[in-house]
Amino acid sequence: MARSEALDSHAAAAAAPETPEPRLIVEPGVAARVAAIAEPVIEALDYRLVRVKVSPADGCTVQIMAERLDGSMTVEDCEAVSRALSPVLDVADPIERAYRLEISSPGLDRPLVRKSDFARYVGHLARIEMAVPIDGRKRFRGLLLGTEGEAARIRRADAGAEEAAEVLLPIEEMSEAKLVLTDELVTEALRREKAAKRDARAARRQERREERQSRHRPQRLAAKGGE
Repeated sequence: MARSEALDSHAAAAAAPETPEPRLIVEPGVAARVAAIAEPVIEALDYRLVRVKVSPADGCTVQIMAERLDGSMTVEDCEAVSRALSPVLDVADPIERAYRLEISSPGLDRPLVRKSDFARYVGHLARIEMAVPIDGRKRFRGLLLGTEGEAARIRRADAGAEEAAEVLLPIEEMSEAKLVLTDELVTEALRREKAAKRDARAARRQERREERQSRHRPQRLAAKGGE
């Protein structure tokens, strides 16, 4: 390959957008059809789909959990997703009856659906249900210890004296995984919220500082030109 071609190829690769991390735990049936329609719309707004759940509440409710890349999700974010997604679902019509669309954040006891979720919440308690049994059992509850390859390692909270305390669970073979609400999880969430608010205040101060500087700059230039 010529040097110029190699540089062009490298530049194109650098400019290409990163492929979004896939969900390894996904919904079956009708919820899967909704997810296939919703996910590209949500990603185009720089959010990530977490889970879709279709329930008989209020006749029929379609609950879509989404989040920012940093895991946060405000009321304003939910409204933005709803405005973009509602007309797309109306046209695609994945459900054959009237339904109520509900956009929400994942919550503290959130579902774990991506490999990065299991790495991000190391040290927290999780409840996992397997689609494929591991050592003859499907339900596990324990402390998240991280990931190895495409599996999550947990320290079981209910291991007997003759059972292995730690176990590797293939993420793609899970039917459901979610955090368990604990005091430690609430404390960490509050800490992250305070940090986010602090960063937002710092960003607003910086914006005001730059705005004041931009207003004063033309005056200084005019004064210099008059001299």
